[in-house]
Order: sequence, then structure tokens, then C-alpha cells
Amino acid sequence: MDLQILEDLVLVSPRRKVLVMKNYYFVGLLLFLFFGHAIHARTQTILDYQSRIHPEISSDFMVVTQNKHATEVGYEILRQGGNAVDASVAVGFALAVTLPRAGNLGGGGFILIYDNEEDKISSIDYRSAAPKSSTSEMFLEDDNVVKFGHLVNAVPGSVAGLLKAHEVHGSLPLSILLKPAIRLAKNGFEVTHDLNFVLTWGAESLLKNQVSKEKFYDQSEEAVSVKSLFKQPNLAKTLFMISKKGKEVFYEGEIANWISSESLSNGGLITLDDMASYEAKSRTPIETDYRGYRIVSMPPAASGGLVLLQTLNILENFNLKESGHNSAETIHILSEAMQRAFADRAEYHGDPDFYDVPVNQMLNKEYASDRAGSILDRRTPDGEIFKGELKQYDESPDTTHFSIIDSNGNAVSNTYTLGSSFGSGVTIEKGGFLMNNQMRNFSHFYGQEDAEYGTSEANRLEPGKRMISTQTPTFVFRPNGDLMMILGSPGGGKIPNVITQVISNVIDHNMSFSEAVMAPRINQRLEGKLQLESGFSPDTTKLLIEKGHELETSKTMGSVQAIFLDQELIFGVADTRRPGALARGN
Repeated sequence: MDLQILEDLVLVSPRRKVLVMKNYYFVGLLLFLFFGHAIHARTQTILDYQSRIHPEISSDFMVVTQNKHATEVGYEILRQGGNAVDASVAVGFALAVTLPRAGNLGGGGFILIYDNEEDKISSIDYRSAAPKSSTSEMFLEDDNVVKFGHLVNAVPGSVAGLLKAHEVHGSLPLSILLKPAIRLAKNGFEVTHDLNFVLTWGAESLLKNQVSKEKFYDQSEEAVSVKSLFKQPNLAKTLFMISKKGKEVFYEGEIANWISSESLSNGGLITLDDMASYEAKSRTPIETDYRGYRIVSMPPAASGGLVLLQTLNILENFNLKESGHNSAETIHILSEAMQRAFADRAEYHGDPDFYDVPVNQMLNKEYASDRAGSILDRRTPDGEIFKGELKQYDESPDTTHFSIIDSNGNAVSNTYTLGSSFGSGVTIEKGGFLMNNQMRNFSHFYGQEDAEYGTSEANRLEPGKRMISTQTPTFVFRPNGDLMMILGSPGGGKIPNVITQVISNVIDHNMSFSEAVMAPRINQRLEGKLQLESGFSPDTTKLLIEKGHELETSKTMGSVQAIFLDQELIFGVADTRRPGALARGN
């Protein structure tokens, strides 16, 4: 571009709300050249030859999901002029078709929504809820918690949550948003190696349910074959009904009757009253400041947000940049901080409608400093990490996450789940969709002295209550207020630790966006072994053992579907830890 033309331009970015005036062009350029390194963490460029891994790049909008079909659906909606919430609704319903292990109508989750024009963040809690007749004794069998079948179905929240988001923030008709999902269910999609493989994981639960068995396996109980066309006519019918009649048909109408009738005739607990009384709830997001960056996440019952923010608050007391990325010292500090955050989770996290969760006290910086002060050079022995003494200071690995930003800078970070892979294994016969097994996630051993199972009063089962969850949809804003990261992950109890590391990789270690997502991860919950993905050197592991850590090689941790914003560009990173993930921008 000719310099004179460039000088005469007034550049207006709806995402960043920055005006670059011609009189300040050279001044701005000089300031960037001399001081840009101090203003930003490492600047991501289009041709970033410092990185071994590269993101999808866009200047308009971006969709990142765990499934290529769902990504294409979100892309299609944004191309039609839909906003980020429209795209998220379409993606959420599409994943129920193409990612049956986690995408769902019969589960629940959490959504963060950023309105760029109003500079406002809102959130919706659509976590599954306990049927009103449920008691913990029902779920205990030989000192274990029942995992599968109709009994462990909680009242599903996904449909209510996605439709509430659409009602408040959507712009396109629901019939348009569900059309791609209906098409995928009716016409079918090609079975991938991944879907074929994970059905072997789900066989324990799915083969116990006749409808699921007939849907996902052949007469020899072999999973649907690779490259075969997988059609779901009953699910297509359900989606069509929702597209025409909305929430009412699912929670009070014909679909509610299918769910309740099947539940009650098979030892389950969900009644028509349970369905009709379910509500997706608006919550106030929680946040902290981490080295000048604003980190915003979901509040309880999404306990993952609290764990993430508490862990970062503790880490802020250490110079991780000086310690070095994934050095033994940094890993040790991460592990110890994670354990302390999870110790508080075990005691204080619950459904805020039933338990007064002390959020402000747990996020207090002085409290974090106290917790950091107990971290020494060696691993704290098991049994010696307790919940913090709060003062009055002045999800199964098979969850799924998607991140979306539209051309106006509105953003969505959404995580939802069925619980285990394929949930309870129960497919609603007439509806064609799987149900969750979230009733197992309450502290059914509350009141008993049993260290192996949850005993927390905060998370004990009560009728209508929502079980806590480690789902952690998150936004990160730069010190100047600009949105910088949209991210989240599946991974069960590992989720907040995974998100912690990606954020730290960028802010503390100046890693490129793709490398921040792809770097080897650790996981440490309360007590137990320190888990390591592949990619850590023998020298590092030797030093960790010398610090008292007991190490365990882990499978891959999470699958972060992330969007990063920098220099007026959008960078989409689809974590390759799960096959089929795709970022697509325009």
C-alpha cells in the first residue's frame, strides 16, 4: 500500500476499538519498534518462523471446535451474518450429532458471552440438576457409586442453556441455526477412525442399553464401521421439533414425556415436574488479575473457574519466567499451587443456590499469598495439604469445548458434557439422543469419614441441586482492556490445570499461541501422583523425583480449543490432542 494512502486512512477495528490516525502513524510506529516488547507479551505475527506450530489466521471471525463438522457449521452461520451466540447455538446442536461421546442434548454445561459493543460479560449455568426424589443412598452399591444406566441421569440442561443464550443474544431464527444439525442427523456423516475407536471405550455402558446397542453397533456388537454413513433419523426429528417449538417441547411437551416415561419405567427418577421446573440460570462471572491481565471465568457450580483463578493467584507470588517453562522448579510450583486450589475445592465448592460458596475470600490476594507461603522446595507430603483457613480479609475427560468470535468482536466460550464418554450409555429411544450420568458427581459419602470418595457438605446431594463441575470456559483480557484469549477444554478434573498452563505459557513464558496450547502438560490434583504428558526430559523428571514427587506417565490432557487476538488479527488454535479438531476463520 502507498504510504500516502496509508497515512490518510482512519482504521477502525470493532474488536479492539482502536483509532489509528494519520498524524500519529510515525509516532505509533516508533513506539511499537522501541517499546512493543514491553507493552505486549510476545507479538504473534502471520509468518512466525520462531514457532514450530502455526495457527489458523483471520481478520474477521473464527470458530474453533473439537469436531470438523461442527466447526464448518459455525463458520456457515457466521458467513450468513449470524453473531457469535448464533454460531454457538448451531455448533452446540451440531456436536450432539457428530460428537456423541460429549456433544449432547441430554447433558449440561456453562457458557461465557462477551458483548463487545457494551463491553459486558455474562454467563449462563446450564449444568444438569438432581431429580427431586433423589437421595444419596440410591446411588451407592457395594461402597461404590453407580456409574451407568437410567438411575444416574440428572435433568438435562443443554437445550435450556443454548436456547436461553439465543433468546437473549441471538439474531438469526432458531430454524436456521438448527438446520445444519438436522441435515447432519438426517443425511448422515462419514464415521471416522476416532468415532469407531471411542465406541470401544463406551461399550461398557452402551451395550447395556438396547437402544444404544442398536444405534452404535452391529449384530456382532462391533462398532459402526469406519467410512460408513451414520444416520440418526430419530435425533433429526428431535432437532426439528426443537427448531420449531423451542424449549417448551423439550421440557414440557412431547420430548419431556419421552424422557420421563423412559426414565421412570427403567429405574430412573426424572419426572415431568423435574423437566418442567428446570431453568438455565444467569450467573455473575468471577475474575482475578494475573500480572496485569484480567482473567474471567465461570462461577460455581462450575468449580473449575475458581480452581483456575486460585491457582493463578498463588502462582503470581513466584517468578515463573525466571524459573523457565516446564523446568523442574516451575513444574514443582505449579503442582503445589494446583494441590492447594483443589484442597479448597474439596471443601468449599458447591451449587450457590444451596451453599454459600466463599468466592471473594478464596480469590483474595492476601489469602493466595498465605497459601503460596506454604510452598517449599520439596513436595508437600500427602495428608499435609489442607483446605485454607478462610479469614475475613479487607467433568470425565469426555467433555467438549468450543470458542467463537464474530466480526463485531462478540465472543463465546462454551463447555458442556455428558459426564463420562457417552454419558450413562442410555439413548432415549424416540428422541435418539444420549443422557448424562452426572448424578454420580455429588458427594454421596457426605457425613462419612471416607477419604477415597467426596465427603463435602458443599457438594452433597439435595433435590434440584447442581453438582459441581471442573468445566472452565475462560476469557483473558490484556492490561489495556482488549480481549486476548477465548479458551476452554475437556478433560474432567484436569481442565482448570490445563487452562492454567496455557495462560501461563503465554503471559509468563512469552510462547507463541500455538506452542502455548501444544506444549507438554502436567496435572496434579489433591494428593496422588504428579502426572506428566510425554515430552519431558529425563533430567527434568530426575529433579522432580529429588524434590519428592512421585511421577506418573499420563495420556494426553485436555483438548484446548482456543482463539487469540493480537495486532488486529485473530489466531485460532485447535488442539490436536483430540482427532478431528478444526479452527476456521474468514
